[in-house]
Amino acid sequence: MSQSQLTIVPAERVEERPKPARPRPSYRLDESVGHLLRRAHQRHAALFQERGSVGGLTPTQFATLLRLGELGTATQNALGRAVALDPATIQGVVARLRDRGLVEAGRDPLDRRTVVLSLNEAGATALAEAARQGSQANERLLAPLSAEERRMLIRLLRRLLG
Repeated sequence: MSQSQLTIVPAERVEERPKPARPRPSYRLDESVGHLLRRAHQRHAALFQERGSVGGLTPTQFATLLRLGELGTATQNALGRAVALDPATIQGVVARLRDRGLVEAGRDPLDRRTVVLSLNEAGATALAEAARQGSQANERLLAPLSAEERRMLIRLLRRLLG
């Protein structure tokens, strides 16, 4: 465009155009259960890691070690179901825990074809420290709630999970 094609209009002659009204969404992020649960989970994870090393365990690895500690021994499939992980995910988690020397695999004495997982001494030690830190993280996260509110929160979350 050349200089001769431009028209300069003084500011006082320019009409103010109304800005289009932005529709306000009816879905509010700060009232979204998913968003609030994600943020609460992030805060818990930060509190869990804040106290120092938990052996570099991910939350999924911690859950798997904790459940295996509760069960004593379990097949990989049973452990995956107990932690609510799909078969592909539990396979990777167990492989990483075995590679780190925290979980051992042995044969079921009743069915030698079945592989049974258990914690070894290093796994039990890592689990004890991680569980201590997990308890402290829970306590710090739930500190603003009364004892009854804490119980209610747990009950409600369990109901949501079925």
